Amino acid sequence: MQSGSCQCKNITYSFEKEKVISVHNCHCSDCQRSTGSGKATLIYIAKKNLAVEGNVKFFETKGSLGLHIRRGFCENCGSGILSYAKELPMLIFLKVGTLDDSSWVKVDSNFFSESAHNWNKVDEEIKSFRGNPDMITNIKALFKAI
Repeated sequence: MQSGSCQCKNITYSFEKEKVISVHNCHCSDCQRSTGSGKATLIYIAKKNLAVEGNVKFFETKGSLGLHIRRGFCENCGSGILSYAKELPMLIFLKVGTLDDSSWVKVDSNFFSESAHNWNKVDEEIKSFRGNPDMITNIKALFKAI
């Protein structure tokens, strides 16, 4: 089992790493703003495969595809933990930086590479998408989440 938490440990979570669908660096401006850095590194996992304990507070924004992105954080310490599209609640985007041990994580691709800054460049050794990934990639992730 893999585990993680917010900074103050009021929110904890666990999952089996074999259940991870994929991992991505997202360089979109929303992820940059919400993390306060150049990107968010996100684990895609089905909601049914993630156990969360504690009170996650959500803030909703509209994403680039018009979906409503709900960003979950700890109301005590402010740590961002996870997010998901309101229209696709079965697929969770878990922030890798909240893992207790992230040494096993392997990033599959970069999203929104065109939004990356020169001070936080895209990893060119992995596949990159200029914006959101193509529809086939998105559909594969959704099927794995069901």
